[in-house]
Amino acid sequence: MIRTSCKTVEAYITKDGSSIRELMHPLVHGNLAQSLAEATVPAGSTTLLHRHKVTEEIYHILSGCGLMILGEESIFVEEGDSICIHPGTPHNIKNTGEEELRLLCCCSPSYSHEDTEILELNEIQDHR
Repeated sequence: MIRTSCKTVEAYITKDGSSIRELMHPLVHGNLAQSLAEATVPAGSTTLLHRHKVTEEIYHILSGCGLMILGEESIFVEEGDSICIHPGTPHNIKNTGEEELRLLCCCSPSYSHEDTEILELNEIQDHR
């Protein structure tokens, strides 16, 4: 059995600018094919626009609300929503609420900085 607790996992700032806690990652915990992290975005803050070449992500909003760029779409997200982000899709999230935005992020294959490419907003049109 592999078990972790968010109470004991140290947070760090990831490549997109969000603060995350890697709750489960193959390189740290020995699970096989995916990673799970809790991310937080302070009120009024926005993560950097980015994409992953091979990783599929699922965001699940634990608390708060925000506006998410997902490819060419902008969508409002709130507590209880789950969003699938296909590989190669530019995305970011802005916390539009007054409290911290908290979400779970599941990545398959597991998250890596090397698979994360930071983009400029005008690059969305270039990847249609």
